[in-house]
Amino acid sequence: MSERRAIGEMPEPVSDLAKAFMAPPDSTRPYVLWMWMGSNISKEGITLDLEAMKEAGIGGATIFSLADTLTPWAGVIQKSPTPEIVTYTEPWWVMVRHAASECRRLGLELILHNCAGYESSGGPWVTPELAMQEVIWSEVHIEGGRPVATTLARAEVDPHPHAQFPVVYIPSLGKDGMPIVEGRRSYYRDIAVIALPSSGIPAMDKIIDLTSKMGPNGELSWDAPAGDWTIYRFGHTTTGAMIQPAQWDAMGMECDKMSVEAVTFHCRHVLEDIKRHVGDLIGNPGLSTFYFDSYEAGDPTWTPKMREEFKARRGYDLLPYLPILAKRTLVSEAETERFQRDFKRTVMDLYRDCYWATPRALAHEYGLAFVAEPYEGPWDTREVVKYLDHANMEFWTHKGVYSPSSNREVNDTAHDLGQRIVGAEAFTTSPELANWQAHPAWLKPIGDAAFCDGVNRMNIHHFVQQPWGSEYRPGNAMGQWGIHLGRYQTWWKPGKAWFTYLWRCQTLLQAGAFVSPLDKTSARLVPTAGELDLKSIHRLHGRQHIYFVANIADANGIAECAFSITGLQPEVWDPVLGTMRDVASKQEDGSILFSLDFASHQSYFIIFRKPLTPAKPAPVASVFVTLADLSHSWHLSFDPAWGGPSAVEFESLDDWTSRPEREIKYYSGTVLYRKAFTLPQMAKAKKLWLDLGTVKHIATVFINGKELGVVWTAPWQIDITSAVVSGENKIEISVANVWANRLIGDEQEPADVTWQAGDPVLQGGYYMKELPDWFLKNEPRPSKGRYTFTTWNYFHDKNSPLQQSGLLGPVKVIAEA
Repeated sequence: MSERRAIGEMPEPVSDLAKAFMAPPDSTRPYVLWMWMGSNISKEGITLDLEAMKEAGIGGATIFSLADTLTPWAGVIQKSPTPEIVTYTEPWWVMVRHAASECRRLGLELILHNCAGYESSGGPWVTPELAMQEVIWSEVHIEGGRPVATTLARAEVDPHPHAQFPVVYIPSLGKDGMPIVEGRRSYYRDIAVIALPSSGIPAMDKIIDLTSKMGPNGELSWDAPAGDWTIYRFGHTTTGAMIQPAQWDAMGMECDKMSVEAVTFHCRHVLEDIKRHVGDLIGNPGLSTFYFDSYEAGDPTWTPKMREEFKARRGYDLLPYLPILAKRTLVSEAETERFQRDFKRTVMDLYRDCYWATPRALAHEYGLAFVAEPYEGPWDTREVVKYLDHANMEFWTHKGVYSPSSNREVNDTAHDLGQRIVGAEAFTTSPELANWQAHPAWLKPIGDAAFCDGVNRMNIHHFVQQPWGSEYRPGNAMGQWGIHLGRYQTWWKPGKAWFTYLWRCQTLLQAGAFVSPLDKTSARLVPTAGELDLKSIHRLHGRQHIYFVANIADANGIAECAFSITGLQPEVWDPVLGTMRDVASKQEDGSILFSLDFASHQSYFIIFRKPLTPAKPAPVASVFVTLADLSHSWHLSFDPAWGGPSAVEFESLDDWTSRPEREIKYYSGTVLYRKAFTLPQMAKAKKLWLDLGTVKHIATVFINGKELGVVWTAPWQIDITSAVVSGENKIEISVANVWANRLIGDEQEPADVTWQAGDPVLQGGYYMKELPDWFLKNEPRPSKGRYTFTTWNYFHDKNSPLQQSGLLGPVKVIAEA
């Protein structure tokens, strides 16, 4: 196979499903969106970030090089120690090369967004004539019936960006504002001069093209027919739409998306830079992919070849219809609407054929794949997915539930095209939920819903590059968005269990081919007990059926499961525990039937791969007996470096935030619970489990010195059979909560950082106005009672609600009856 065909190709990741489920291949790992915040990045931090990703089971990262902070507009944190690092300049490329080299060393895939910011495709190299364009016009009113000599002024426009999101931080003002785009003053090209009656709906013979009668300075001589006339001088200029949210010195205009020449110029400019700086590190592992994020650049109305493209595609000249863009009705309401539809369709065509059809061949020429989020712009998503090596969609967690963007257009089209990978910008979160409260159990049902929707590669939003030492935690922040993943997250180390879960799921969901829910082999899942909310997806791997079924509800219950399959044995594979078991079932009327017990937010794979085995009826739900209640008398060790007591006794399993001690109430981090217990009847048990009851938010269990694993989701149980003994046992449970409480606790102390309010309408929080001198000089901080350091403050209100924390129980040793 040639090199070109290999670029972007997604080979079948597995041959043996069971083997891959137990030991997933590197190619199916989850990915992260790696946010580089302005000039505050470091080589040391890049290495530590990538090593942490590798150790956690993350397979790749997409670099988005943004402003210092997001307000959500591009913001600045003053006094950066490395102000010379500006996106797409030489010092920044040194950092990118280092990242690519480290990815090559660690076996990770690196993806690079095509411009500074995450919106959308452009830079300082884009000149006004190659930038996005809009039709503008001036008009004069004359009385006809005589020769007319007049001068038509060039249209003048507001020099600020005409864009969807025009606000940025302007250094010269020291605040957010709309910048002046000189190209909107300096760049102008004429299109046509059109005259028509000033009132009414003119017929086509009353729409007069005067373009040839205008001189170079706008002078016009015309023997005007009787009546009142309006003369339009139509031209075009750049919309001034700027890439963002980017550093001020990295900003530039968006390239013209309806021009092959402009898109090619932009892409080749960036690709040549990539080749020059990291060309020998292109590949996987290394720098593999050229990336376009979702689109927010606005709706242009012109491109230099618009007239000829319109005529070629629609079969008539648009020139006489230009006054419709000036809100005039021509010929008839129906004719006006026809032109508006044709014009919109032409814009969609040009976006498809220029913006989307151009980059892949260019990227492949440089050895890179082309991947993008192709939705919610002036095009038909279903027409453009085919131009990608694979498509990504996006989902948010509005109100804590799965909230996708244009999922059906992206997912269904990718499936129809047979694209193996359907990626997603995953778990993007708004300020009321992004405030350091996300944890794996909360994220699980949201991710499961995405899996059932067709997503099979998570690109988690986000992982911020941490340039500073671990004493400055939780560290650098993107701003008001995101779930704040990263190596400084409180639950980062035990959170590997969640990444492993995503990895197992993605391995099976990338295997084989997607099967439509309309297929005759679709699953029927009917709750018979409890308030379940069941979703599923089906893939076919050769003759082996893969079903992923998930309970999205925060409730447990039982479901009757029916699969239109004959003669195959159902197996239940648990992607949390990594276990596989046959399930008792019966064949009836062409379907396999069985019952399945679901805990809150629990999910399974149902696999059909071997002949049906007659089995005795089994209980619908497991039945347990309690052998020991461990809910009382625990010894706890907090971390004094983060404000907690080194030793304290809990008679009962209290929520830390309910305690009177400030060092416990406001504690964030890890706490070790210890005690001893006795098992008098262990030998009689078939299998022993530790049931933790309620955990806020993630726990690692040790018994008799043996680490048994992480408990991070319902049913909050772990198999302890291999570790316990008859008689006395020693148990240790390491519990981590989230950062919110310590951040709120620090707000009880005097401030030693200057904060600036973000956007007053969105009210997402406060950003660090400048890095403080004590930080820059590595001196003790003035506010002695503060422990955390971060660039974004969600908790300016010191009375913000705390997050329930700790091992809440009841904790029991149970046995399967």
